[in-house]
Amino acid sequence: MAAAGLGRGLAVLCLLAWAAPAAGDRVYIHPFHLLTYDQRACDRLENRSADAPPDPTFSPIPIQGGAKAAPVDEEALRDELAAAAQTLGAADRGRAAGVGLLLNFLGLRMYRALRAARGAARGAALLSPAALFGTLASFYLGAEGPTADRLQAFLGVPGQGPSCTSRLDGHKVLSALRATQALLVSGRGAPLLSTAVGLFAAPGLRLKQPFVRALAPFAPVALPRALDLAEPEVAAARIGRFVRAVTGWPVSAPAAASAGGTLLFHTYVRFRGKMKGFSLLAEPQEFWVDNATSVSVPMLVGTGAFQHWDDAKNNLSVTRVPLGGNAWLLLIQPQSGSDLDEVESLAFQYDFLARMKSLPVRALRLTMPQLLLEASHDLRDLLAQAKLPGLLGAEARLGKMSDAGLRVGQVLNCLLFELSAEDGKPAAPTPQPARPAPLEVTLDRPFLVAVLEQASGAIHFLGRVARP
Repeated sequence: MAAAGLGRGLAVLCLLAWAAPAAGDRVYIHPFHLLTYDQRACDRLENRSADAPPDPTFSPIPIQGGAKAAPVDEEALRDELAAAAQTLGAADRGRAAGVGLLLNFLGLRMYRALRAARGAARGAALLSPAALFGTLASFYLGAEGPTADRLQAFLGVPGQGPSCTSRLDGHKVLSALRATQALLVSGRGAPLLSTAVGLFAAPGLRLKQPFVRALAPFAPVALPRALDLAEPEVAAARIGRFVRAVTGWPVSAPAAASAGGTLLFHTYVRFRGKMKGFSLLAEPQEFWVDNATSVSVPMLVGTGAFQHWDDAKNNLSVTRVPLGGNAWLLLIQPQSGSDLDEVESLAFQYDFLARMKSLPVRALRLTMPQLLLEASHDLRDLLAQAKLPGLLGAEARLGKMSDAGLRVGQVLNCLLFELSAEDGKPAAPTPQPARPAPLEVTLDRPFLVAVLEQASGAIHFLGRVARP
């Protein structure tokens, strides 16, 4: 009942959000049917022989140091995604927009859970709604029975009775998520976005081949490996060394998982954006962590026509900067002594972010820190904070992932977020611009950041920069 109620609540929110941009008397509803099984697919599932052979399984190879492995070719992954964006048809874009809405609602809800988990420690935070949604959709692909029903409801698509056509098609969902990724990295000067999944299995656990292959749209780099999970701290150190070696990414070792699990599911996402027309200031500048503490950090500066809004009512300002192609950067900062916690509570709401598409354009000279952010969180902790601790717990039925009694030990999202100047060279002195002078906007105190894909509306990252 709780899962059904959750699904209905999210469905209503999605319907309202889908209708919000309507112009005139047009009415839009969320196209759930684009993400569920169609009748033809249902007929194929029904006609499958009851004595069909079981899905083939395999034993992951033992984990190695991976020192000889070539690092992930991020340029090639972006080119592949960008090429996929050129082939998207109307139905593909409709699915991408639908998944964009679903992942936005889920991501914003889980960001609130992340804030609650931080408690009074209001430090830095970073969450990827797209990675979180993709991780849970991957588990949906591997789930059966009530676990699949609960995951579908949590993803935002309520079931409508026993009909097959009301069930989410996990393959469509991950393909639609890939479309949002493809749109994000398509176009001149677009950012790099790379996703990898590590499936770290206890010795003897066999994984199902169709499940691992089905992850490719979401994570083109899949790393199923076997290692002893009996000593969580030792296993975490080995995983960290392995992932650094095979990806070339500067990831930290994950936190040690609690003992007793037979599978660790880690999603690694690296984002690298270049700010067109921005340069690195010759000298580091002060960034005020609080009213009494400052640190010296590299700063970027750029002058141009950017979308900007000073919201006097809520004591905040928003600047929207293009990152190339369809990617946009939102920068939100308090004003007039306003508290960042209050601004965060307001700004990271769907209705607020939806309004940020049509900000007025102003001439700005924007100064902000160069960013290198890393974050890691266990989705099981966020689910517990959201009062759903059992969703991936001991009773979860994940028979499409393994033919054994798989027990989930850890579900990490590990994020690397980098934002730098287009050329990386120090800014040369420039003459004072002719009047009227551009508005000076300087982010030298804690602020909020978000990365959105414009065509689908998908939010790929939300964060709080407390100490660059």
